[in-house]
This record gives sequence, C-alpha cells and structure tokens, in this order.
Amino acid sequence: MATPLSDPSLSLSASPLKTVAVVGLGTMGTGIAEILAKAGREVVGIDISEAAAAQATAALESSTARAVQRGRLTEQERDDALARFVTSTDLRAAADADLVIEVAPESYEIKHQIFRELDGIVRPETILATGTNALSVTRLAADSARPERVLGLHFFNPAPAMKLVEVVSSVLTAPTAVAAVTDLALELGKEPVAVGDRPGFVADGLLFGYLNQAAAMYEAKYASREDIDAAMKLGCGLPMGPLALLDLIGVDTARTVLEAMYAESHDRLHAPSPILKQLSEAGLTGRKSGRGFYTYDAPGSATVVRDALTPPEGASLVPGRTVRSVGVAGSGTMASGIAEVFAKAGYEVVLAARTEEKAQAAKARIGKSLSRSVDKGRMTAEVAAETLERITPAGSYDSFADVDLALEAVAEDLEIKQQLFAVFDKVCKPGAILATTTSSLPVVACARATSRPQDVIGMHFFNPAPAMKLVEVVRTVLTADDVHATVREVCAKVRKHPVDCGDRAGFIVNALLFPYLNNAIKMVQEHYATLDDIDAAMKLGGGYPMGPFELLDVVGLDVSLAIEKVLHREFRDPGLAPAPLLEHLVAAGCLGRKTGRGFREYARR
Repeated sequence: MATPLSDPSLSLSASPLKTVAVVGLGTMGTGIAEILAKAGREVVGIDISEAAAAQATAALESSTARAVQRGRLTEQERDDALARFVTSTDLRAAADADLVIEVAPESYEIKHQIFRELDGIVRPETILATGTNALSVTRLAADSARPERVLGLHFFNPAPAMKLVEVVSSVLTAPTAVAAVTDLALELGKEPVAVGDRPGFVADGLLFGYLNQAAAMYEAKYASREDIDAAMKLGCGLPMGPLALLDLIGVDTARTVLEAMYAESHDRLHAPSPILKQLSEAGLTGRKSGRGFYTYDAPGSATVVRDALTPPEGASLVPGRTVRSVGVAGSGTMASGIAEVFAKAGYEVVLAARTEEKAQAAKARIGKSLSRSVDKGRMTAEVAAETLERITPAGSYDSFADVDLALEAVAEDLEIKQQLFAVFDKVCKPGAILATTTSSLPVVACARATSRPQDVIGMHFFNPAPAMKLVEVVRTVLTADDVHATVREVCAKVRKHPVDCGDRAGFIVNALLFPYLNNAIKMVQEHYATLDDIDAAMKLGGGYPMGPFELLDVVGLDVSLAIEKVLHREFRDPGLAPAPLLEHLVAAGCLGRKTGRGFREYARR
C-alpha cells in the first residue's frame, strides 16, 4: 500500500472533529448522521431533496425512540441527539464543519461537483471524506483545491449496526487527516481499517467478486437462486445468500462497483455478469424496486413472495426407492460423522474400512461424539446407546451386499474412488444407490467405473457432518430420476437440507468460496492489506463467521490449494490460478492449524 504524503501545513490533530456535515441523506447518510448525533457531534444533514431531508429527520426520531424503549438511550439523551441534528438543502450549510462526509450516488460527475463546490465553502483545514466503495478516491482528491485533506470513509450498511469503517488513503492524503478520522471512528465505537485506494477496498473488493460469480452461476442455470443462497448460508454460515444480498445492496449498485473493479483489475471474475446489466436496465434493482433476483411484496420490503421461478412445494413427482440400510465406506472424521447422522435418523448402518481395527476405531469415535451429546443434554444415554447399536463395523466392503445406499467417504483421490466404486459394483445388490462425498472430483468418473452409472450420485456432506445442515446433491448426465428423488428424500429424513447442482468442479459452495479465499491471499501477496485487517473487514463488514485466513488455516492450505487447482483446471480462468503465496506456504509444509503454522502460527498441543 502506498505511503500517504504528509503536509506540514495541515494541523488537524489539534482540531477535534466536533461538527460534521453529511451530504446525501439516503439510507447510508441517515445512518451515519444518527451515529454522529448520538456520539455528541453537531451534525448537518444536507440533501438537494427536501423530502429526503424530512425523511432523515423522521428516521432519526423513530430510531432514537426505539433506542429509548430498549433502554439504550434515556429520554434526555434522545432529546440531546435530536437537537444536534439539523438539515438543509443548501451545501453552504457545511461552511462551519470540521469534517464533511459525502455519501451521494456512485457517480464521478455528482461527487466531483460536490467536492468542487465544497472547495469554495469549507475552511482550508476541513477534512473532506467520500463514502464511495467503488470510485477512485485519488481521482476525486486530484481535482480538489486541497487534495491532502481528501480521503475515503467507507461505512457499511446498516451504519448504526455495522462495526467496520474502512479509512481510505490516496497517495495525496495527509497522515494527520487519516489520524483524525481514525480517532473519530474509534470514538463512534467502530473498528477502523486502514486501506489504500482501489475499487472495492478490502471488504467489497472481496465480496463483490463472490456476488458476481453467484449471479453468473444462476444465469448459467447451474443451480436455482434458492439453492445457491441456501448453500452459502448453510455451508459457510453466512447471514445471507449472495443473490438475496445483491437484492439488498441493489443490483444497479453492484453493477457499478464491479464495473469500477473490472476497469482496474481486468480480471474476468470482476466483469459484471450480463444478468446484472439486464436486471438493472429493466429497473429490477432488488428490494428497493420490489423485484430483483427475487420478488418482494412491495418496493423496499424484505418479504419475499412466490413468483414464476419459485420451486413447487411438496414431494417429488418421481417416486423414490426404499432405503432402510446404509453402508458408509471410510474410517476418517467425515465417514464416522456421516455414519452417526444416518444412525441417529434410525437407519441401520454398516461402517466399513480397510481393516476391522480401523472400522472399530471409527465406531469408537462415534461413541465419544454421542457421549458428548448426552453430556450436553442433547440426547439421553438410552437413545445414544440405541444409536450406536445400529452401527455395525466391518473390515470388508463385502458387508455392503444388502445395503440400499452405499456411500464412500475415503481420500479425495480419483483413482482410489474409482477402485472403490468398482468394488461397490460387484458387491452391492441391484437397485442399490451408490454415492460419493467428493467435494471436487467429477462424479461421472466414479459412475463410469461401474456397470450401472444411472445409480451413481454425489452426496457432498460438510464437516462436521453431524452439525452441518447442508448436502450438495450432485447429478451427472447419467443419474436416474428416481435415484435423485430418493437421495433428496433421504436428506430430509436425516434432517439435512439438500441443494441440487450439476457435476462440475466445486459444485456450489467451493466454486464460490475458494475464488474469494484466493483473492484474499492475493491482497496480502500484493501488500494491499494485512491478514488481520482482511479478516476483521470480512467479519465486521460482511458478517462472515470467520475471516478468510482463519478459514484457510482451519480447512488446510494443502486442501485449499488442491481445490483451487481443480477449479482453475476446469474453468480455465486466469483469475482462478492459485495465488503463488498459497503454493509457497504449502511447499514449505505450512498447512494451517494441523501443522501449527499456516498464514498464522499456532501453539502446539
């Protein structure tokens, strides 16, 4: 990241930012004004629209009234905050401000005009901040009479609730200006992250690439909007699915951000998906218009209503096969977790490994897991004992002769899986469903190792299987309809949420997750931001349960690299090429928590 230039004449640190003008009183501007007024600042809200100014005042009155009801403010504190907020439709009302925060529409022309006018209105020492998340702060600063006082101050929506604030410096920004707004952000109870000037900065720079890929996945009819959103919520613990989030942000806003990112990066992952342009130009911009990827009951509403694309409710029209017993092949964490899931749901389970000892060890692991559930009050000791009794360990796959569903959870190696499916083909009875838990290999390649490819399907569970609700159901071009219907029914019986996807690398979750992780690594590699800042930005600004580097170290850098290579090989997109830093760490044996060192170091147990 470039080092900001200093200007000795700018003595902002001695002048606390007591009066703040907020230009643009949409949702974001109103939210920022609320934070400032509650924190004791004199706030001037400015908007060319009298209606917007009146709406901002009403919103502040309403939000502070709710805060009083919830015991977060006293009546006196509310009265004081409201008294500190005034509105105007004239930019000259910013004349006495110590700081001006501009949150006008994402347009260079509009923002340039505001900054040019402010040059002739505010004092020489007044800091001018833009709330842009897509446009160049440097470009806005360069046209200002005093570029050293211009910076970016990027809040996240809803501003009162979201903790992250990105403080954006250009090469022209004075360090004293950065220090002043950083101190202000801290006083507001926010967590400021210092970043350089590039489209999207950290949080949106990573977020919008992911959202764009989700839109492209939907446009390609690879998966339904409901399944894409459910997969990312249940598979990654995200608060919202990507398509619902695009509707919340605004499809037109997302398109603007992506166009700015693509203009700088020329990375095809940032080239706006055509569906974003189509929806934007049709006026289907998301919640604010009442329709985007989903349909809402009114403009501005969060309530989704059924439309022509909503999947029908109820059971599949295709009758499924009967499944009473399940064979699970493997002895690792995933195999034992899946066996536990089926046994809890009442299925008879054969847990087979290469040796009887490995199978017994896997069953013992399940016993410990069930004991922990008993200790936590999630099940009785009697139910735990009955569950464990349903699991029969075996040292040979011949024990799968009578199972209705044979599911492998062995090493992620195509040759090993193909050999196992050839064994399934020989030992399993006619009509048995043969499933793979692969997360990255072609399911059809497993199917072709059998004489009955129509019976083969993917069932990608997520780790830990007993806790994670998602199963990606992967059909090949050869999978029979009744096999697909059966697997969806089985998922429901074991209390998992199935999502349908086709047989291509990464399926839904990994195809969207790992390019995002790879882009985070590139940010560090390019010295744009630190590990800690990126992790903080995605947790605080995106609502992610873990930052990308925390997650990479948990997953394992070797596993992550293998998935990145599969995605790059299949989609042939240069933007998917694994970051060299990831390859170097794996080559050095730094694989994450399991080795004690990955992107971070961990205390050895």
